[in-house]
Amino acid sequence: MEIRKLKLGEEPPMELLLLADPSASIVLGYLQRGECYLAEMNGHLAAAYVILPTRPETIELVNIAVAEDQQGKGIGKQLILHAIEQAKALGFSTMEVGTGNSSIGQLALYQKCGFRIVSVDRDFFIRHYAEDIVENGITCRDMIRLAQDL
Repeated sequence: MEIRKLKLGEEPPMELLLLADPSASIVLGYLQRGECYLAEMNGHLAAAYVILPTRPETIELVNIAVAEDQQGKGIGKQLILHAIEQAKALGFSTMEVGTGNSSIGQLALYQKCGFRIVSVDRDFFIRHYAEDIVENGITCRDMIRLAQDL
């Protein structure tokens, strides 16, 4: 798998990124302020992520998406570890990530990659998304915030 930065003028993979965040306007905002990385396997797009500086010395992994036919192969973990290395190389000392209370698999993955829960933004998804998000039979209401020192 090759991971590379989105090239200037290259169209971002919106269909893929919308797997991780169903709001096109929010994803476009991330892309305007952050850096998008693509993971390709055998010349095909397999996954993508976006990192976004949020405060001095802090960067956030705001969108990480793996193509549905590539899920369950460890690609998400490879992307997170790549994002951590990029953040270190860029001089950041903290990386943050947020996910929904209903995103059970993502919560486990982030913790396996060294992130720790630091806070809960109650009703985040109710305030910021027009339609309900349901995962694993659970309504997504709260943003679980995680962080790790780099």
